[in-house]
Amino acid sequence: MTKTTRNPLGQTTRQALYEQARQRDIPGRATMSKAELAAALESAASSEPEVAARYETFKRLAEAVAAGEFVLRPRVLTGYERRRHVRQTLREDHRTRIAEGSEEASDKFDKLAGSLFSFFRGTALLFYRDMAGDDAWMPTVLALGDVHPGNFGVMPNIDNVPIFSVNDFDEAYYAPFTWDIKRGAVGFMIAAEAEGELKRKHQIKTVRHFVKGYIEAMQRLAREGTERDEEMRHDNAPKLIRALFEDADEDRAEWLVDDYLDETRGGFRPTKKLVPISSRREEFQQITDRLVAENAIDVPARAQGPECQGIRVKDVAIRLGQGTASLGLNRYYVLIEGPAGDGTDDLIIEYKQARRSALSGLVPPSAYEVDTLAERISHAQAVHLIRGDVFYGHVEFEGHSYLSRERAPFREDIDLDDLSKSDWRDYARICGGVLATVHALSDEAGKLDYDIEPAIIDAIGPPALFAEDMVEFAVETADRLRRDHERFQEDHARGAFEHLDWVHR
Repeated sequence: MTKTTRNPLGQTTRQALYEQARQRDIPGRATMSKAELAAALESAASSEPEVAARYETFKRLAEAVAAGEFVLRPRVLTGYERRRHVRQTLREDHRTRIAEGSEEASDKFDKLAGSLFSFFRGTALLFYRDMAGDDAWMPTVLALGDVHPGNFGVMPNIDNVPIFSVNDFDEAYYAPFTWDIKRGAVGFMIAAEAEGELKRKHQIKTVRHFVKGYIEAMQRLAREGTERDEEMRHDNAPKLIRALFEDADEDRAEWLVDDYLDETRGGFRPTKKLVPISSRREEFQQITDRLVAENAIDVPARAQGPECQGIRVKDVAIRLGQGTASLGLNRYYVLIEGPAGDGTDDLIIEYKQARRSALSGLVPPSAYEVDTLAERISHAQAVHLIRGDVFYGHVEFEGHSYLSRERAPFREDIDLDDLSKSDWRDYARICGGVLATVHALSDEAGKLDYDIEPAIIDAIGPPALFAEDMVEFAVETADRLRRDHERFQEDHARGAFEHLDWVHR
């Protein structure tokens, strides 16, 4: 379990410390000073038993596989041993949320039990432990880490113009390029079944189109080298994505009033999923000022209040129940006053708690590692979207690492339920091409020091053979995941994820 300490930057408030003390049921907390709360939390953390963790074990496994050793991988486990592996991995992955008794942790496990696609989305660590050390000879890219049909969408670029691209960087990590293709192939396979209700042959066709879209785009980029200039907007998007842009088009004033603002337009409206914490406005003003300074953000005029007096926080709210993998992690919405000063052009900056990537310790060793929580994520945002949201950044507070981004009225994902068979194939091919484009940026804005596109083309080899290898991987992995999901549902119903694996000595 993560030890609770005072933030080195001094940004943890007494209220935040008190909330942590309440979660741990520390006696006398109501009368304690900030320093006393911090000391009590430190003492409580040091006296807590150790949570069983296998991070170092899997790191050694990945290193052994990458070195060419013939070793057992968890993907070959069956029956009782596989059930125990799934159970232990999910407990370990959610140890902080389970230990704190978070209501959203329980909600997340319910969500994972309810859908195979949700289970896939929320168990990236399980997926990658099965791949520990794989493909060590393949070229490394800055991988997205969690490729699936729901992690592409419409979002703002640096000029606040809607673009279509990858939109979730929480698991981003330097890894073999095949790791993203394999994750994406399985994601499209499962989503086509669970969300699209497609039969197996059409699921396989969807996967094949995703892989072919990647190969074709990478071949073109190897010839043309245009990845820095490519941006999918309404004017150049394929028909299917143009429709998504049109669905996402919403007036900012209407969006703010309909979804967020109270009747005075002076703050957030309380809802089941949005809880205003207006008493912390000054605290978040300081945090936002630090975010701007530490990330060298050039604050646009649209984020400065009347008479350009600078960025001004109007209100703060806790956002509940959002995401799949991130359910139970802290998430705040900060309302920023716009130039009009009347609530019609305000902005919302989201602060989302970051954690270690599921790929950490599992990828083959490389010289390109970035493993500093939110800074890793903002690095990926800057590389993959070189003209992306101006408010992408990272900042520390409450003893946690947070990433930042702007919520926009046109942020939109495609509705997978509405896709026809041909739409699934088209969408998969488009997403494969987008993935190739962001991979190609790894040597432009990322850490790679060699030309990545020809290296990937050479590693792919015969395209037809590579595509069939990816299809076979997707089919085999999806079948294993389906069995894992059934075991998880049974274990969840028996209360398996209400407590942790403690080390007993």
